Amino acid sequence: MKKTEKNILTAFILNIAFSIFELLGGIFTNSISIMSDAVHDLGDALSIGISLILEKISKKKPDDRYTYGYARYSVLGALITTIVLTVGSIFVIIGGLRRIVFPEVINYDGMIIFAIFGVIINFLAAYFTRDGDSINQKAVNLHMLEDVLGWVVVLIGSILMKFTNISLVDSIMSIGIAIFILINAFKNLKDILDLFLEKVPKNISVEEIKKHLLEIEGILNVHHIHIWSMDGYTNYSTMHIVTEEKNIKELKTKIREKMKKLNIYHTTIEIEDENDNCDQKECEIESNFEEHNHHHHHHH
Repeated sequence: MKKTEKNILTAFILNIAFSIFELLGGIFTNSISIMSDAVHDLGDALSIGISLILEKISKKKPDDRYTYGYARYSVLGALITTIVLTVGSIFVIIGGLRRIVFPEVINYDGMIIFAIFGVIINFLAAYFTRDGDSINQKAVNLHMLEDVLGWVVVLIGSILMKFTNISLVDSIMSIGIAIFILINAFKNLKDILDLFLEKVPKNISVEEIKKHLLEIEGILNVHHIHIWSMDGYTNYSTMHIVTEEKNIKELKTKIREKMKKLNIYHTTIEIEDENDNCDQKECEIESNFEEHNHHHHHHH
């Protein structure tokens, strides 16, 4: 088992155990912010479980059915996690609002004790899962850190309530935690959708790549540059190169070297000479419908 996987498994076991402990704690102290943390943790635990399975799948080598490999499964894990968290948060917000209208008695001392446990356990979990190298692992670790923060908030709130006896604080905290989770979930969602929509990765510019490739001797023109990423880490590209160069092998090596420097490790190159029938003007206009039908060579 790889380190990333082991980290995720540890996080999973800790989270499941803890969210059950927490749910009981929430019921025992009658604190909705502790219960909302439990919802959040249970959501995390489920999504971590899903991530674990999908992370394992995502490491499989490419085969005839998934010619690009399984890396997207890792992204799918992140997507499911995000959805689970979003739904959980909405429930928490509804619960919190209901409590504001119908306040209830809360056991503050119990809350303080649970919150101290919460901070310690989640801090340890976050510490143990801090390194890993997939968008999935990052999502998991982000949850861990959020859990620590959530508990710090609950701890401060429960101490505050002990001394002021204002039970409203509990509801406000639970809503605050939920909104915080939602904002992060939407940020994650955007990154995930960018991957599924084949958007050019954030740190890469097509113009820049064109410029760098045209610096190579013998390249007259570059078009049809397509760049995408499988999982947010591995970038692929395809392109047409117009050249009069006879030593194609050397030229391709140069191009690949250049692309590696630009953070793209898988490059597919189509070579054309000037009088090839890939009509220049058509190629420049990427949105030209006819042209898209001629060269139906996108990677889907």
